[in-house]
Amino acid sequence: MARGCLCCLKYMMFTFNLIFWLCGCGLLGVGIWLSVSQGSFATFSPSFPSLSAANMVITIGAIVMVTGFFGCLGAIKENKCLLLSFFIVLLIILLAELILLILFFVYSDKVSDNAKQDLKDGLALYNSENNLGLRNAWNIIQAEWKCCGVIAYTDWHDALKEKVVPDRCCQEHYQNCGRNSTNMFWNRGCFEKVEEWLDENKHLLVTIGMVTLVVQLLGMAFSMTLFHHIHRTGKKYDA
Repeated sequence: MARGCLCCLKYMMFTFNLIFWLCGCGLLGVGIWLSVSQGSFATFSPSFPSLSAANMVITIGAIVMVTGFFGCLGAIKENKCLLLSFFIVLLIILLAELILLILFFVYSDKVSDNAKQDLKDGLALYNSENNLGLRNAWNIIQAEWKCCGVIAYTDWHDALKEKVVPDRCCQEHYQNCGRNSTNMFWNRGCFEKVEEWLDENKHLLVTIGMVTLVVQLLGMAFSMTLFHHIHRTGKKYDA
């Protein structure tokens, strides 16, 4: 009976980790495609130029793929080294998530202020030739979210050193509308819109976080269960 349960656990762990590995491969592929074909869509932050959507997807995909590989192969081969590696990787990820979460809540005001200032600094690069990605990013976010600047449309006046805004700030969009000071611009900043979206979807985000936490804890528990069984018996059990 116990051997049957462990056998079932072995194939359950293999199946779930195979799915995670395939998801990681998919994310890695999407990230590479974004990096190659959509390279002009970059980051809002001048302080972290590598923190683009493509690089984030590539990093997450690689971590998921490697973790899934350890769990998948460790389960099906009943390999103690791979199972232990899988457990350690999940533990490191879990601890990193907890540390980042604690730091974020402790220094939330400072993080918010630094983010606002960094985004404002990035506005000054809007018209530079080698920052097409930043320009595209701001155009898209302002058009989709109906916002202008970081705090308000006047952020663009300080950044561009003249009383103009990007055309995507205009409520009635047409070419060079941002140079007409009599036009109506979106009066809410994009930072406020993002905070509002996060507040409206906080229950969904908490649910996703809890599901992720449960999956990680179950993965760690399953891997240790198999690890201790193999270590105790000193041999593989028959499948």
